[in-house]
Amino acid sequence: MQQLFKVLLFILFSFSLSAQTIDKVEAVIGDEIILTSDIESQYVQYIAQGYTEADDIKCTIIEDILFQKLLVHQAKMDSISVEENEVDAEIEKRLQYFENQLGSVAKVEAYFDKELSVIKQNLKKVIRDQLLGQRMRAQITKGIKVTPAEVKTFFATIPTEEIPSVATQVKVAQLVIKPIIPEVENDRIRTKLNNLRKRVYDGEDFKVLAALYSDDPGSANNGGELGFVNRGDLVPEFERAAFRLKQDAISEVIQSEFGFHIVQLIERRGEQINVRHILIKPKVSSTALRDAKLKIDSIAAELNTATITFDEAIKKYSDDESKNNGGLIMNPSTGATTFFVDDLGPSLKYIITPLEVGGISQPSLADMPDETKAYRICMLKERIEAHATNLVEDYAKIQEFAVNIKTQETINKWVDKQVAQTYIRLNTGLSDCEMYTKWNK
Repeated sequence: MQQLFKVLLFILFSFSLSAQTIDKVEAVIGDEIILTSDIESQYVQYIAQGYTEADDIKCTIIEDILFQKLLVHQAKMDSISVEENEVDAEIEKRLQYFENQLGSVAKVEAYFDKELSVIKQNLKKVIRDQLLGQRMRAQITKGIKVTPAEVKTFFATIPTEEIPSVATQVKVAQLVIKPIIPEVENDRIRTKLNNLRKRVYDGEDFKVLAALYSDDPGSANNGGELGFVNRGDLVPEFERAAFRLKQDAISEVIQSEFGFHIVQLIERRGEQINVRHILIKPKVSSTALRDAKLKIDSIAAELNTATITFDEAIKKYSDDESKNNGGLIMNPSTGATTFFVDDLGPSLKYIITPLEVGGISQPSLADMPDETKAYRICMLKERIEAHATNLVEDYAKIQEFAVNIKTQETINKWVDKQVAQTYIRLNTGLSDCEMYTKWNK
């Protein structure tokens, strides 16, 4: 996250650099120009990310900028467009990220020594060009696929000594028992949120109440505001209510997997909305935790005596949505059910490491993705030991590599074709780079 923040900061930093540098035109591609400051700001960004200072890095940066400008030029020639609301929504998303990281709009303005309106204006062209470039690239690579025969041929071309190793991977299933929240606790929260809703309609500021009462620390510091999100980005119950609201209206109390909310619509732009909310999470009593522990201990006893199988127990007892997938834990980074062992959280890695395939852990208290606590029993469903990449165990990964290679070949052919028929002029100061001859036709 911090690395992403640095990258985004340098996008804005480039505006300051541009203002402080006596710019000259280093290249022209069609109607697009590349300035000295474009190259220098990208170079500073690379160095900040840990790359060593070297001339070949700068040449790589220059060629990348040339490619991006060629994409933008051709996108405009092909009448590929980006809607104003898309650009505005992306600007808001990035500024919201800066606000969350720095603490407030005022701190963002102070950091860059610019008013918010100026920052937005500076971001506008950068983001528009990025979106145009992305769409042009998608157009070029649309429909690229590889057949099983192509995958096999690609793998055969890799020298044996260059075949990469794959670290140990596992699949883990879980049976989860969550503490029962008594209805009286749910009623208490609904009453509290309804009172807060009334206070807003009576004239109090939603932002202040969110800062005081919301259990969502990420948004509470920003008055409950989430920033612009797309349809599909939010949990279903929350999203349905949010998209039905009129501007400044406040929803009824909503229950989601995270707790109970009230939501206020700030602005809607087509299929994007910006909302603020107040979240209150039910309090779990020590009695409820104890009861959950007693229940999972009794399930563990059934498993130990083979009264029930693990799969049967998941279907019968588990309180987690993973029960619909046989209890398999989903890897949030990939959307698959396979994890590299080192990517497991510390507690889960500790539980799984000593197990044999088919082995079942003892019950343990776990922090769930929705930030609640629950008890769970885990089973190691599959272990793929570290090995050299092969077509049997790693076909999907090899296929992905083959697609990437084919995609790059397609892009290279497109670049060669476009360079031959596009007006391009490079400053002779770039002639030290190997790509100078390729691009200066």
